[in-house]
Amino acid sequence: MITNEKIKAAEVLLTGLNGEDLGIVSREEALRAAKEAKADLVCTSLMSSPPPCKLVARGMAKQAAQKEKQAQRQSGTPLKVKELRLTVNIEDHDYETKQRQAEKLLVTGNSVQLVVRIQGKEGPKAKALLERLLKDLAVTGIKETGIQVSGKQAAVKINPIGLL
Repeated sequence: MITNEKIKAAEVLLTGLNGEDLGIVSREEALRAAKEAKADLVCTSLMSSPPPCKLVARGMAKQAAQKEKQAQRQSGTPLKVKELRLTVNIEDHDYETKQRQAEKLLVTGNSVQLVVRIQGKEGPKAKALLERLLKDLAVTGIKETGIQVSGKQAAVKINPIGLL
């Protein structure tokens, strides 16, 4: 995004703060208008002649560019999968701690793999524990996979709600 003095064109097609068309004016006149209105002059496209420019409230152009860059960065990064391990015979306090950890990870945009270690015939208990956790985490995440009970563990993967 090109702003203020960085615009090199001799003439620009100027749009006002409220979207009103101010016509084709010289670069110096556009910069003067921006200074008087306490705004920034922002070039919206370099592909046309004269380039279209608009007056934007001071600082808003930079803020919008930062938000756009952050959104691109977030959409471009793959989800990280963090694993939380539990046991079938978990105490209430430990359960709440693991739940808070999972919520924190989901809010920051990470996927969570919940794994419950099982021995012998603890499969149904492990499945019930994971279902309880899924219900408690429904506000921040959606399960990607079903609950898989296999061998010595039961697992389920949860994705954050905003990033499917």
